[in-house]
Amino acid sequence: MPVPIPGNPLGYTLVYAIESPRGPVLIDAGWNHPDAWEALSGGFAALGIDVADVYGVVVTHFHPDHAGLAGQVREVSGAWIAMHEADAAIVTLMRGLADDEHRDFQTEMLRRAGAEGLDVSVPVAERPVPPAQPDRTLRDGDIVDVPGRELRAIHTPGHTPGHLCLRLEDRLFTGDHVLPDITPHVGIYPYDRVDVDPLGDFLKSLEKVAEQGPLTALPAHEWIFPDVAARAAQIRHHHEERLHTLATLLTSMGEPLTIWEIAAMMTWNRAWDDLSPMLRGLAAGEAAAHLRTLEARGEIRRVSGVDPVRFQALDS
Repeated sequence: MPVPIPGNPLGYTLVYAIESPRGPVLIDAGWNHPDAWEALSGGFAALGIDVADVYGVVVTHFHPDHAGLAGQVREVSGAWIAMHEADAAIVTLMRGLADDEHRDFQTEMLRRAGAEGLDVSVPVAERPVPPAQPDRTLRDGDIVDVPGRELRAIHTPGHTPGHLCLRLEDRLFTGDHVLPDITPHVGIYPYDRVDVDPLGDFLKSLEKVAEQGPLTALPAHEWIFPDVAARAAQIRHHHEERLHTLATLLTSMGEPLTIWEIAAMMTWNRAWDDLSPMLRGLAAGEAAAHLRTLEARGEIRRVSGVDPVRFQALDS
């Protein structure tokens, strides 16, 4: 069921329902908006599915276009909500964070990235409403509670720390991990973290999905497509090329650069000057993730003792 995301170029989230003797189990739920709720409840009603009969909601990851309506489905039906334990921990953190704490976090993150041409005291985006706290948590390999069916959780971190794909026989619900035409955002927040490597995790997760074989992919956006393994290989190749280009750029510059400077030099789907503050913030997060992977591989280094944070090639 395509559930609209108001004002978002992605257009919609594809929500799936798996039949079971206890009632349908949803894969994701969509954005928390009246239009989205009408599409979800009305669309399933047209297929003979009453949201009040939903048994459970498996959320592939905590982002609002996937988890947003899960709480409302639970209110109507009494359904359980499940997500990976890593994303459940993030939801707990989000729900306990005050607005001023979120604003201060974002301001300091932008400052340390060397943000230019941007008032770092002004949020780059509105703070999303935290999703409902899940009732159940999942780990890699767990069998989800879908009576009469074997729905297996596959932990695929990268897009979020707790992103899940879900295998049902010869099909794979891929969430945002593997999409047929676009690639998901993989960023690092705050930008200068050294204890995680989300892009490195994402690349390993693509290999993990490829090992599942040429399954039919049921993604959360765009359209259903065949051979998820082949598409996973394409996405991995895309990021390896991007990593090579970025390492070459740092070598050619010959001097340390801030995350913001590097992001402005990278190629995006439109010119840097044409990006909104929110999109620049996301681009910087993605640039930071690529820099962190190169650093973890020993191909570049961050300069010690400087503020804002700067990176350079090893031989610079």
